[in-house]
Amino acid sequence: MLFVVTGPPAAGKSSWIQARARPTDIVIDLDRIAQALAGPGAPQWTQEPTLLRIAHRARYAAIDEACRHLDHVDVYLIHTMPTAKWLARYKRLDAEIITVDPGQAVITQRIQAMRSPEMQRVATRWYRNRASLPPSVMPQASREW
Repeated sequence: MLFVVTGPPAAGKSSWIQARARPTDIVIDLDRIAQALAGPGAPQWTQEPTLLRIAHRARYAAIDEACRHLDHVDVYLIHTMPTAKWLARYKRLDAEIITVDPGQAVITQRIQAMRSPEMQRVATRWYRNRASLPPSVMPQASREW
């Protein structure tokens, strides 16, 4: 089964997965990939463009390979802001779309306490994009946590 976990930065997407995934499951998380590729002492959440470009490429490769094994492994994929094209792909794979969103006020507080200021711009864009999505774009299996 493919679980696509969406939500703004600092929403608790990783915590949602941590509470559910088993050691034998696959977890694809851009933050974890970037951290694994970064040099010693790099911040946990980085927006360094070259590192992110490389991490995105690694993530796409991981998604492609993991989706070939959905018949015998559960895959948890964090995708903060999937486009309509990605959502359509996930729908074809019978993915369950999970939205983790404790609310914009909570997100703002968490970003101020734990993340870099540029994450606030990502959160603002997430809420703006979510409000502008037509209902037909979000798969029927979407659930909010």
